[in-house]
Amino acid sequence: MEETKKNSQIARILAFIALIGTVLIVIVAISAATGGSDDGNSKPNNQVRKQARKKPKTNAKTYEVQEGDTLTNISQKTGVPIQQLEKLNPDLDPQALQLGQELKLR
Repeated sequence: MEETKKNSQIARILAFIALIGTVLIVIVAISAATGGSDDGNSKPNNQVRKQARKKPKTNAKTYEVQEGDTLTNISQKTGVPIQQLEKLNPDLDPQALQLGQELKLR
């Protein structure tokens, strides 16, 4: 009888540890999925907006699409916001950029 009580207590302790482990895994997964890591590099919204209003990084009037380019990295390379690239290039399909394609930057 005493051995079954001992086994029962061990089983309860292991179940509790498993529950705690599962909760921790769920919390870490949710945090990673929502970008919830606070590494001290997060900027307030007004600073992000100020950076978006800065002058373009380039004075070029056009940009030639290179291999592997996406609209996002073209925007980062040139300093021209994605919305402005789309506005200046109304026929642009961001999903089908072609090598050598010329994009207006101004």
